[in-house]
Amino acid sequence: MNNVSALYDAILTGDANQAFAVTQEALQNQTDPMELVTRYMIPAMDEVGRRFDEEEYFIPELLLSARAMKKSMELIRPLLAAGGSEPAGRVVIGTVKGDLHDIGKNLVSSMLEGGGFEVFDLGVDVPPEKFVDSIKEKHASLVCLSTLLTTTMPAMKTTLEVLKNSGVRDQVKVMIGGAPVTQRFAEEIGADAYGENARAAVMLARQLVAG
Repeated sequence: MNNVSALYDAILTGDANQAFAVTQEALQNQTDPMELVTRYMIPAMDEVGRRFDEEEYFIPELLLSARAMKKSMELIRPLLAAGGSEPAGRVVIGTVKGDLHDIGKNLVSSMLEGGGFEVFDLGVDVPPEKFVDSIKEKHASLVCLSTLLTTTMPAMKTTLEVLKNSGVRDQVKVMIGGAPVTQRFAEEIGADAYGENARAAVMLARQLVAG
């Protein structure tokens, strides 16, 4: 398909309908779905992240690009699963118990998916036990904990303790993030990484799953 590079532009500009249409046409023309992900979608989301870092893009643009990427993935994900393609890693993500905020978490989730990860989003107000169950069920290699409130930061520590007591802590890397969270806090509670923003989270995730 001659126009497949339009997928990159559609994601970069946050045009979800165009992203879906280009992806659909490319797949009808027998384009390898993994090629769409690696050659166009991941580079586009990387560029979105770069522009966000440089303050050329802001959260609305980031969300629009993430939405466009998700529309493409609706078509691609079933084909990748059927073809046995391995994702960059399996990630369980959620906002910790007591916190109902999800914008930051959704942003990271979308950026991770755009970065080639298979993401299992548990939503908000997630109890530690649900993280444990999902790690076991999804064979996750990375867990991301989010919070926007200082009052729910202790829930991150509790979640890590439950992961340890349940025997799954050694199976996964744990990254934490959110407005009140710091690198120091991550170190204090024994997390493996602190994701300062969505772009940093993707880069850290790649490092963590690579070992």
